Amino acid sequence: MPVARVAPIMVPIRSLGANHRSRIAKHLLALDDRDRYLRFGYLAKDAQIQRYVDSLDFERDEIFGIYNRRLELIAMAHLANAKDGGYESCAEFGVSVLPFARGRGYGARLFDRAAMHATNDGISLMFIHALSENVAMLTIARNAGASVERDGPESEAHLRLPPATLDSRVTEMLEEQIAQADYRLKVQAKQFWSFLATLQEVRRGVLDAQNRTPP
Repeated sequence: MPVARVAPIMVPIRSLGANHRSRIAKHLLALDDRDRYLRFGYLAKDAQIQRYVDSLDFERDEIFGIYNRRLELIAMAHLANAKDGGYESCAEFGVSVLPFARGRGYGARLFDRAAMHATNDGISLMFIHALSENVAMLTIARNAGASVERDGPESEAHLRLPPATLDSRVTEMLEEQIAQADYRLKVQAKQFWSFLATLQEVRRGVLDAQNRTPP
């Protein structure tokens, strides 16, 4: 008798715009030397990461992110469209996940989200250029059905994407709407807890003043 598979818990993944640039920078700057090396292929310094963030083209490319309840960007992906040089139907994928948020499948979820968007955007080939020692990234690519070619210290993964369908377009639209709603709720919750914290601080100040007042 076949064992029923448990459906994965949905993780809200939203598209990020230029107004998220500072949070993207904070996320990438939080990576340690090893993670920066694997993400960028070299040991990126703070200034190099900041230049990368400043150069992000939100009109050409797609940036996806996962926020936690504290509105920390704990995982993000960059889908860079190669719309110049005759490679209009290709896009490159890169991803990073903060250490405390790993082991939850966020990298794979971001890959799937990016692949769906690429499909709907008319992209037929999605590729990853990674260091061969970046096992996690290459595993995500293989599990998605990509072919991986190793050339010494570096590897290339290629995934052929199917044509867009009505289902893929509707699914992406719904997922984006859910992620946007989830983000708004997190913003409201953070604002509410900040208000309560401020209110409690005022109350403590009043009580302290009363306690210091002589009878």
